[in-house]
Amino acid sequence: MNSSAVEHIPVLAEILAEQINLPTDGVMVDATIGQGGHSFLFGRTLGPEGVIIGLDVDKESIRRAHFKLKDLPCKVILIHANFSQISEQLHKQDIEKVDFILADLGLCSAQLADVKMGLSFLHDMPLDMRIDKRLKTTAADIVNKTDEKALADLIYKFGEDRASRRIARFIIRHRKGEPITTTGQLAAIICKAIRRPGEKGRTRIHPATRTFQALRIAVNNELENLEKLLGSAPELLNKKGQIAVISFHSLEDRLVKNNFKQNKKESIYSDFTKKPIVPSRQEIARNPRARSAKLRIAQKA
Repeated sequence: MNSSAVEHIPVLAEILAEQINLPTDGVMVDATIGQGGHSFLFGRTLGPEGVIIGLDVDKESIRRAHFKLKDLPCKVILIHANFSQISEQLHKQDIEKVDFILADLGLCSAQLADVKMGLSFLHDMPLDMRIDKRLKTTAADIVNKTDEKALADLIYKFGEDRASRRIARFIIRHRKGEPITTTGQLAAIICKAIRRPGEKGRTRIHPATRTFQALRIAVNNELENLEKLLGSAPELLNKKGQIAVISFHSLEDRLVKNNFKQNKKESIYSDFTKKPIVPSRQEIARNPRARSAKLRIAQKA
């Protein structure tokens, strides 16, 4: 695999650096450490008293981040855990308060390229989708065992796909003949369901995009975990501490926006970005994966 397939460029990094001003002895939680790109940028501004706590459910990401961050002047603590457990993980490290919480909710290129993850419809992979291999249920379990109505509801709720009922019907019909075990199989079934016979032209996004998103969200309990992170943040942030969340689809962004808005109303947060910050054309040209990114920031009162 060439290096470009696994290279991960941190999204909205320059804008984040402008918006967040960490003291040299600041304590930062990178709730999704990934390959350490964002933390590396902030870590260079921290001194020996500064601390970065990095969480991730992907063991390979932890390994890559360790290599990326090992020479930073600040203390770096990397933990194999879901960010829904942020409070208990910080308390285990005897850390009560932090200055900054960052969560980049996007997948990195290495994860999409990893055959073991089974996330991509562009290549044929085992239909898994567990970012955290400690989870029991795979995407294959869902598509092969869920009844038609529940499957259609899941695709509509988490994928916002108006063709959810038709897609579910085609999946059920196919699995009666053989189980669906690969991403290529599933993508082909969805394409068949959505593209009418004789239809020409290309859609703006791949027909399987929304169903794959829905399954990934369901497998990894993504929205539930995000709600837990957002719920824990106020008690962990120092006065004037900040939380920044980079989301990549409307379900995540809506959760973040509503949480920040409610906390502002209750005077828990003193300020928040009412309109999301989005990448510049130049950034999207450099990194096409950034095109759907939305950044929202809130500050503790």
